[in-house]
This record gives sequence, C-alpha cells and structure tokens, in this order.
Amino acid sequence: MADQDPNAPARFMDLQAPRYAYMFGFLQADGHLSEQSRQRGRLTVELNVRDVALLHEFRRLTPYNSSVVERARSTNFSSSSRTAVWAVSAHEARTVINELGVPYGRKSRIIAPPRTEFSRRDYVRGLIDADGSVGYTGKGHPFVSLTTASTAIGAYLCDFARKVTGAERTIKRNARDGVYNILYTNETAVQLASHLYYDGCLALERKMFSAASLSTWVRPADMPRAAPRRRWTTAEDLRLLELGDPVAAAAPLGRTESACRQRLTRLRTGRGPWLQH
Repeated sequence: MADQDPNAPARFMDLQAPRYAYMFGFLQADGHLSEQSRQRGRLTVELNVRDVALLHEFRRLTPYNSSVVERARSTNFSSSSRTAVWAVSAHEARTVINELGVPYGRKSRIIAPPRTEFSRRDYVRGLIDADGSVGYTGKGHPFVSLTTASTAIGAYLCDFARKVTGAERTIKRNARDGVYNILYTNETAVQLASHLYYDGCLALERKMFSAASLSTWVRPADMPRAAPRRRWTTAEDLRLLELGDPVAAAAPLGRTESACRQRLTRLRTGRGPWLQH
C-alpha cells in the first residue's frame, strides 16, 4: 500500500475534500482509464517530468498500490522527451473513479462535472491545470483559459466564472478542431486566478507561480476598457421577433444591425438561450 498523506481525508476520492476535488478534475481532463478482461486495467496520468511532484501527491492521496515512473521517449516535438507516469491498477480504485465520472477509453467529449457534492474551485483548478493555461499574453495581458471538447465542462466553467467575476461567456466550438477555447483576460483573469489558486492549495507549481504573478498586474493608464456587455431583455427579444427585420429593429432597440441580426438568428434557430437573461 502506498504511503498516505496523514492530512488526507479518510475516504478515497471524497470530492468535498479540496485535494480530491482537484485530483478528480485533473483526472477527468488528463487521466486515462483502460480496461481488459477479468477486471484488469489501469488508471494513468503522464506529465512532463518537470511536473512529477504532482504525481507523487496523487500517489500519497491514493490508498492503493500505485507507482510513479520516469521515462524518456521520442515525440513529434522532441527527439528525447522526459515524462513521468503515475499508474494505479487496483480494481476498487478504478471503480470509484469511474463511477464518479471518468469514463473508460476516449472521454474528451463526454466528461461532465460530478453529480455529487464537490469542492468547486478546487475541481475547476484541476481542469485548468490539466487542460488550461494561466499567465500573460504576448502583449502582457493576464489571462486564464481552458481548452475542452466537452460541452458540459465548458458550460460549467462559464457558469462558475460568472458567479466569481460577473463575466459572461457564450461557448462555441472552434471550427478547426471542434473544441471550446474559453478565455478570460485582464481584471477578470486576475480575479479568477486569485480565487482558484489560494495559499496551501494543491496545484502544479508552475501554474501556481503564474497565478501569483497575475496579482501584481495593474491596468496601464492608456489601456481602454471594453464597454460592459448590454444583455438582451425579454421585451427586446419579443420586439425583435415582432419586427423580424434587423435593419428595422436596430434604431428602436438602440442596437447595431449586426447585433440584431445575430440575436434574431439565435432566437429563430434555438442556437442561443431563448429568453434567458
């Protein structure tokens, strides 16, 4: 049996415990469950060797035999890439994680937030550490982002970030590869990163460092602020549908023709939230 963290909760993968909630989010995004005959299989996570410390934390949090092994291999980007792999084969452990919401095999489009109670900001941080980024853009703007193929995960992040920062996002799949690229910048990114990466939390060390660096950002005096997004009201939606013409609706609604056209299309096709404000 692996060495356990003395501060770990008694029940394995209790998602109300911050470290297990983080671990589960990370596993959903970057873990892999495989199965074979006679209840055999493995749960694995492979990371760049620079992040091996996180895998050792996963090992300490797992009260079943597991291992962390480093290896070198060739990739499309490097002739010699060093990685570390955490693996656990115990059927009981795999069953718990699978029932919580990590499917066997390909999972990127079908993962979803847990149905049980869970520590939300720790779960989201796990997703960001596995499939997101925290830092500065090439122009020096703070950002927090997540790339996911799951509609449920994308929608959950948007709802979570809206409650924390007030920022609204509408997710849309990238036309090139069919994934969602969800991005928060500037003050919103600073606020979100500060909420997710708190003192003493379990996280990738390099992303914890990046999140801490965002807190020092101050908007330059000559950097304009985007105007607050004006949300559509029920009355405006009804008036737009009544007129049925973006050009005719623009003036009475005080909107651009483009905005009216986009909203009308969403209302007619059901691709946007109908009368949800």
